[in-house]
Amino acid sequence: MQLPEDALLLRIFIGESDRHGHQPLYEYIVKQARELHLAGATMLRGPMGFGKSSRIHTEKILQLSMDLPVVIEIVDSEEKIQAFLPKLDEWLAAAGALVTLEKVKVLHYRSRQPEGAPRPPLAGT
Repeated sequence: MQLPEDALLLRIFIGESDRHGHQPLYEYIVKQARELHLAGATMLRGPMGFGKSSRIHTEKILQLSMDLPVVIEIVDSEEKIQAFLPKLDEWLAAAGALVTLEKVKVLHYRSRQPEGAPRPPLAGT
């Protein structure tokens, strides 16, 4: 799969306890991104954070939160990310969420090379 050098980064901030049916919302979003053949998605779990309510969510033992912050990052072409947004809006309807977009320059996107295979140069070098 080719990924254009100029792409979009979609970043979704939700809570770990947000659900879609019987599964975590972050898991559902990542699986949907894969089914829709987006270039890649990563879920990051934050040890601490706060959102619109200004309530701190933390994994510290004395203040253990059941709703730690989660960030999902998806990078692909502008066309594919824009097509994904209406579906994402439906899935986030019941969750508190922040969604951001930013332009990114893709320098490296390829699968692992067999050991000893020559590596092509990074884009722009």
